[in-house]
Amino acid sequence: MKKNYVVRWSVYLIGLLLMALGITLTIKGNYLGIGPWDVLHVALFQLFGLTIGTWSILVGFLLILVVFVIERRIPLLGTWLNILLIGAFIDIYNWLLPDPESVVVQSIVFVLGVIVMGIGAGTYVAARVGAGPRDSIMMMLVAKTGAKVKTVRTSMEMGVVLLGWLLGGPVGVGTLLIAFGLGQLVHYTLPAVEKLIEKLSGEPFDVKVKAKPVIK
Repeated sequence: MKKNYVVRWSVYLIGLLLMALGITLTIKGNYLGIGPWDVLHVALFQLFGLTIGTWSILVGFLLILVVFVIERRIPLLGTWLNILLIGAFIDIYNWLLPDPESVVVQSIVFVLGVIVMGIGAGTYVAARVGAGPRDSIMMMLVAKTGAKVKTVRTSMEMGVVLLGWLLGGPVGVGTLLIAFGLGQLVHYTLPAVEKLIEKLSGEPFDVKVKAKPVIK
């Protein structure tokens, strides 16, 4: 069990780092647009300063607060790390990576970013040590409304895109590509990483990591 726990957390952290890298690459190659939530983060950055990563963290905390108020549920440690590490590493990668100048290079960087995001998302979700804040909101809405996951997720992301666009965030065909295509990538990467976790830990994948109790 201890080995399983170590493997899951290691995979989870790698997934977060990959997710942050993919997000940063799409922001660097923003000629085609950027991800739905990043449209909002960039718009807030342009309006109020701070950094894109900082706004990712602040929006994440706001979403977790909403879940806590409605469901009285303490998020898992992995959820907090998701918020903090992805936001922090977006800023680090954004500082380290150069800005592509030509449209062709930007387009290549964007596509690469989408692929890396798909790998990163499937990797950290497979570890099952805490959903991200946006996933937490999505699952809460699914439970409250009875709607399908894909319906809720698409509605959320389209709503966020509209808000970000109204605030001045960059929207393009790439935004729609991420909104509708990222889930397809995760569909393949998630089971692949689950099998990898089983192989590395030597235990069946149905071994659960304990969650913190719901507040009464």
